[in-house]
Amino acid sequence: MTPTEALQIFRETGAFLEGHFILRSGSHSRQFFQCALALQQMPAVEKLGKALADRLRPLNAVTVVAPAMGGLVIGQEVARQLGLRFIFVEKEDGKLVLRRGFRISPDERILIVEDVITQGGRVRETIEIIRAHRGLLLGVGIIVDRSSVPVDFGVPTFSLIKLAVETFPPDKLPPDLAALPAFKPGSK
Repeated sequence: MTPTEALQIFRETGAFLEGHFILRSGSHSRQFFQCALALQQMPAVEKLGKALADRLRPLNAVTVVAPAMGGLVIGQEVARQLGLRFIFVEKEDGKLVLRRGFRISPDERILIVEDVITQGGRVRETIEIIRAHRGLLLGVGIIVDRSSVPVDFGVPTFSLIKLAVETFPPDKLPPDLAALPAFKPGSK
């Protein structure tokens, strides 16, 4: 799947939004990828999952870990297509943790799969959890990398869409963006 084909899925499903958005980081942006809108359609999930699975397959992992909520659907689909175990980390007291009886064995060969990154904070938190359990992180798969500055996780990282999207601190908005009402779509 080419980046253009992946972006077309987002356009067709209404998951690529344009306007004035407040990101999880607190930064503001003109574009937003609402992955949940694309991932509610199982044919889109299968196509995007296959494209990521094909890129991650050579790493020979045994487990896929996804940060909840965003990475759950695509992480499970990548694991299904690769025939791997799937687990997730989730928020507890504002921090990602491993719960629900999930375990990571020392040297367990792991992939992280996430829907979208801007600065990579949730992937970094997931990496810390994997390392704390002495798992072996082999790679990261992302549907959308919207970082304006390249994010280095220290392992092979694959994305289906790489689109540098301008972000602005809340106190330094350009006039055209400041004139629009701001939305925080990640929570809606």
